Amino acid sequence: MSLYYKLDTKQIAILAYACSATCCLSLACVSLLYPEFHIRYFSGALWLATAVTAVFACTSYLFGLARFSLGYAIGFYLYVMILGYLWLNSFSDLPYNHAVTGLSAAASALSFLLPALLINEPLPRVVRLSERTASRGLTLILIVSIAVILVGAWYNFRMVGIDRIYDFREALAFPTPVSYLLGITSNSLLPFAFACFALRNNLWRAGLVIFLILLIYPITLAKASLFAPIWLVGLTVVSRFIDARSTVVLSVFAPIVLGLLIFFLVRQGMLPYSTITYFGLINFRLIAIPSVAMDYYNYFFSTHESTYFCQVQFVKALVSCPYTEPLSVVIYKFFGIGGYFNASLFATEGVASVGTLFAPFSALACGLVIAVGNRLSAGLPDRFILISSAIIAQTLMNVPLTTVMLSYGGGLLFLLLYLTPREMFHPGHVDQADLKTSVA
Repeated sequence: MSLYYKLDTKQIAILAYACSATCCLSLACVSLLYPEFHIRYFSGALWLATAVTAVFACTSYLFGLARFSLGYAIGFYLYVMILGYLWLNSFSDLPYNHAVTGLSAAASALSFLLPALLINEPLPRVVRLSERTASRGLTLILIVSIAVILVGAWYNFRMVGIDRIYDFREALAFPTPVSYLLGITSNSLLPFAFACFALRNNLWRAGLVIFLILLIYPITLAKASLFAPIWLVGLTVVSRFIDARSTVVLSVFAPIVLGLLIFFLVRQGMLPYSTITYFGLINFRLIAIPSVAMDYYNYFFSTHESTYFCQVQFVKALVSCPYTEPLSVVIYKFFGIGGYFNASLFATEGVASVGTLFAPFSALACGLVIAVGNRLSAGLPDRFILISSAIIAQTLMNVPLTTVMLSYGGGLLFLLLYLTPREMFHPGHVDQADLKTSVA
């Protein structure tokens, strides 16, 4: 009896729709704990919020129609973010044109999703590496990662509880090259290596990668580095039993449901209040905050000048910019709450850069960039694409696409996926590097 399940088009669409409804319920609960973030809920606007999100959630049928690709996971996480914004937008107390921004957000989501989900034909593979060369490349990735971690630890290595990281993180100062290398290593190189080792059953090396990712936490004091190993291992285990498309949807649905269960049990006095921390990390920080950022950016740029992409480092060097500080700092200083508000491509490359009217065109361009990644990675196993891009896909909920591609190694990941020999993952394939070692 097979333990592997693959949902069909209709089942995926139903699961995605159920996930959408659960996200809205979660946001209503979040409003009870975090009203200071302008997260609102009141019964008078419930009919509007329900109607708007129900109509937009019809978009989820695309996830039933599309086959899995690099853009599938990225697209679903960003779909959830826009759905959350449309819900929050119906209750928002920030004074701007909510009808126009809601329509713009929905149009931007569709503009992004259509190329990101549907353009996935393979590109000709002009460069083909042998599996022996690829195996040596994985060893090189480990060596480079260890070197980057050692250099980063020279500047900072501090074992701090997650509740105290903000007491020290502002004081961190890495040279720009080291900062870039740490971002590329943790978000692209090590997840890629982990996916290779895990799917080829090189469990000791996969374990080493997990340990290296954990070592980045005391260096950067970034929560993402602390939870990335859990995320990677979790997706690896779940995708062993269900298909990649179902895994993506459940990776949002299941954590939210657990958070809601904890929320209601705490409210009923059946669990200690300390357990609400999970709800704060998942339902609030992971799911709600990216949508809240859309609300903040829409309000701020309804009365302030657009950036016209001057927040991108190499563009800033060529043109004058109305903002001397990073946008995350500008937004934080304006609202005075929530820390530095990095935001997704919809908020940054869209609303901030070109305004509400032209945001869908910017989203279309971003979707085409992801479509290039689809074509470069075509032919690799779905499970491998899912795991190797797992951290980048999550990061895109809170970080602009240009930053992810350059500073977080997204462009490098695209290249690695293109160069990876497809025969490495064929059933019954023998790893020649391991075979040579065992013979020796």
